[in-house]
Amino acid sequence: MSVDVLSRNNVRVIGQGQRPLMLAHGFGCDQTMWRFITPAFEAEYRLVLFDYVGSGKSEVEAYDPQRYSQLDGYAQDVLEICAALELEKVVFVGHSVSSMIGLLAAIAAPDRFERLIMIGPSPRYINDDGYIGGFERQDIDQLLDIMAKNYLGWAHFLAPLVMQNPDRPELGQELEESFCSTDPTTATRFARATFYGDNRSDLARVTVPSLILQCAEDAIAPTEVGRYLHRHLPHSTLTLMAATGHCPHMSHPEETIQHIKTYLEAASLTSTYG
Repeated sequence: MSVDVLSRNNVRVIGQGQRPLMLAHGFGCDQTMWRFITPAFEAEYRLVLFDYVGSGKSEVEAYDPQRYSQLDGYAQDVLEICAALELEKVVFVGHSVSSMIGLLAAIAAPDRFERLIMIGPSPRYINDDGYIGGFERQDIDQLLDIMAKNYLGWAHFLAPLVMQNPDRPELGQELEESFCSTDPTTATRFARATFYGDNRSDLARVTVPSLILQCAEDAIAPTEVGRYLHRHLPHSTLTLMAATGHCPHMSHPEETIQHIKTYLEAASLTSTYG
């Protein structure tokens, strides 16, 4: 089973440390997006990188439309990777939708995880009564319709909007190329599971402490979403970043590294002396 799981998700383990730190990429991305921050953690951590099925260099033939129609299927993959590598007390770093995937995994198996670090998380992208998610239902409907009819045009439009760093167009170009490297049908299904999902009712069930990293000028997860999460997620810490856009681990890696390290160092002191 271990070999199948590790091959299925193109799992790579790097670093000289013993403490496991798992890095989970966002929608339309793959594990290479973490390359700007992994060197800062290699000496102290055992870094676990992987690609979700349908992304990066995962085994495409392992894709199951029913399993991955909801985020729970991806959360199950995370738990299977943890089991295959016999990981305990995992620090899970999730970007965007992976924040909710990690949250679901931590609810299902809280003993596996020590901390959750969420970069640009959102429990629901669609506005609701008294809730600001950032999008109206028709916005998401239109976005997915464009994906189905003109996938390349959708990628060209969305990538710079997500990155939100016009002074560094190469980052938006990389994200666009990553979008385009994913099978359109698979990507559309992942998008539906992401943007139509609603994990607000799951927040109160989380027992694992978490860090919420909220970027400025994030077109995908606005500041109101970060504050909502902080209010409803037990044992959470909210950090408002100076970084702009939705991918600070790519656009502002130094700041991202610093916030993660500061949080983990404080957590270690708390567990040691608290």
